[in-house]
Amino acid sequence: MTISFKDRVAIVTGAGNGLGRSHALALAARGAKVVVNDFGGARDGSGGSSEAADKVVVEIKAAGGEAMAAPCSVTDEKGVADMVRSAMEKWGRIDILINNAGILRDKTFSKMEIADFRLVLDVHLMGSVICTKAVWDIMRAQNYGRIVLTASSSGIYGNFGQANYGAAKMAMVGLMNVLCQEGAKNNIHVNTLAPTAATRMTEELLPKQALDLMRPELITPGVLYLVSEEGPTRYIMGAGAGAFARTIIYETDGLYIDDPTPEKVAAHFAEIGDPAKQEALQNAFQQTNKYVGKAAAAKGVALNKG
Repeated sequence: MTISFKDRVAIVTGAGNGLGRSHALALAARGAKVVVNDFGGARDGSGGSSEAADKVVVEIKAAGGEAMAAPCSVTDEKGVADMVRSAMEKWGRIDILINNAGILRDKTFSKMEIADFRLVLDVHLMGSVICTKAVWDIMRAQNYGRIVLTASSSGIYGNFGQANYGAAKMAMVGLMNVLCQEGAKNNIHVNTLAPTAATRMTEELLPKQALDLMRPELITPGVLYLVSEEGPTRYIMGAGAGAFARTIIYETDGLYIDDPTPEKVAAHFAEIGDPAKQEALQNAFQQTNKYVGKAAAAKGVALNKG
């Protein structure tokens, strides 16, 4: 099966460099019309220029593809609305959104200014929300949409000195979990990428030997599958150096404790965390119903299934 994006329109944020650039070029090479969004700022979010986005557009057009530049910040609601409007006027639809734009302002939590925490959340979380909201009703009307949110192992597993970044990145998983449910009836798939690549975001954090193995182009194939017509939904894909994995959040079966006290919880802590019957829950009420079911069974209460 050959994956093609002919007649598809894609927006890639943060597409002037690194992963975003790789995603944009690969989509265009397979037939997509691409909106190259990049604010053109420094790694910490300062500055701004259209140069980075324009260069990628030139590359795509030189290879025979179609593209347009959108040098707005993903936090700029009006700029994002104008970007989406321009794409619709030019191509008439938007099929794919890859939320990739991001910044870093690393410090230990004790030394971090609240302003730096807030800005990182604004770019990663609210930037993804603003861009997704701007295309959501278009995708609903089309009965087709493919959205990728970019998380990180720094959020899923933690990384020293990145409390702001980790919080923003783990928020992508929560956003995905809800949007994939709300978009299901309109064939909108929402997935999350947790990449590790040699980009300006990581160049000072890893040795050269590792960076040489971590080209962004080795991650993009996984992203292109996620946004393809046959791609999954509610999938957290880890990717780096040509390796791909799936992250799944499990909950243990748990234990009902009659008249619970802190001492009883402590006494049964190993049983509460026993992974023997763990499962990946699919929605919040599945958890609620499990807990209520355990309590009802213990007390002999018949639950009304209606």
